[in-house]
Amino acid sequence: MSDKYYAVIMAGGIGSRFWPLSRNAYPKQFHDITGSGKTLIQQTFERLKAIIPPTNIYVVTNKKYLQLTAEQLPELGPHQIIGEPKMRNTAACIAYGTHKIYKKNSEALIVVTPADHLIKNTEKFQQDIQLALNICEQEPVIMTLGITPSRPDTGYGYIQFKEIKKKLPYQKVVTFTEKPNLELAQSFLHSKEFVWNSGIFIFGAFTMLEAIRKYLPDTYELFHNIKKYLDTDLEETKIEDIYNQLKSISIDFGVMEKANNVYVICTEFGWSDLGTWTSLYEELAKDANGNATIGNAIYYDSYSNLVNSVSEKLVVLKNVDNLIIVDTGDVLLICPKDKEQSIREIVSDLTHTRKSPLV
Repeated sequence: MSDKYYAVIMAGGIGSRFWPLSRNAYPKQFHDITGSGKTLIQQTFERLKAIIPPTNIYVVTNKKYLQLTAEQLPELGPHQIIGEPKMRNTAACIAYGTHKIYKKNSEALIVVTPADHLIKNTEKFQQDIQLALNICEQEPVIMTLGITPSRPDTGYGYIQFKEIKKKLPYQKVVTFTEKPNLELAQSFLHSKEFVWNSGIFIFGAFTMLEAIRKYLPDTYELFHNIKKYLDTDLEETKIEDIYNQLKSISIDFGVMEKANNVYVICTEFGWSDLGTWTSLYEELAKDANGNATIGNAIYYDSYSNLVNSVSEKLVVLKNVDNLIIVDTGDVLLICPKDKEQSIREIVSDLTHTRKSPLV
């Protein structure tokens, strides 16, 4: 563990596809979605602090989640929880966190990771992160972790790589592809040159800032112009001002797809981005009939269902298959698994048309 190691946990998303459990006031990263006893952001912090000093771990989240983050991660000091005034995608999030860390330590090596992903093999994850940190300490490169695909998943982004040298633990990134159609995803699976994009990046702070300066000059300039105000009483006001000017763009599209110094470690450590209820279902233990349960449920002649109930009531299923059933006490969702993409439409309708407080 080195004092040069830092981490940025990105925790500003809403997770609308996990409604009704995930809501604007209490999004999915702050829930124990997997039934492990710890929330997703707590699991992420625990994985990181084994290799990165806890005092060097930062969370970038929306301002309205500052208190919630502090409650769930009491080891963090107030200066380690960074509040964004509005959502501006991952490029702004990473630019903000990297500028703050670089001001503190110009030799910083940074791990950026989403707060809401599932990783089952913590030891393998930590080994891969350490390998990436070692590489970034020696070379001005941006590393990412690519997950060996097990199926033609259309919900994930993909990274194409070319082999530099056999048995080398990392490869050169050629392209990024966002959520392909099924035919393209199947071709990626068979080509053996594509891996899932985990959204985890490792880099030297200076290397990332140079990449942002080159490929997102407007974003770089806005943060660069206020750098002297970071960690002062004027930071909040200055950040509020520049977030009104920032474009909403992902780090993948804004930097990674354009930079020529991006490399990938192809690996597998039981990863899922837990983007949907079905992706959670795939990761949970199931009974002999394929039913997955968090809470209290009994099944009669029912197959391949997911029940997630935070209330104490007993959920009884009879002669129904392939359903998502989520009971939060004030909302009961029943939806076929193959129609779960409509959950976002439901959330939009409840938000804009019905003006419901339950989103």
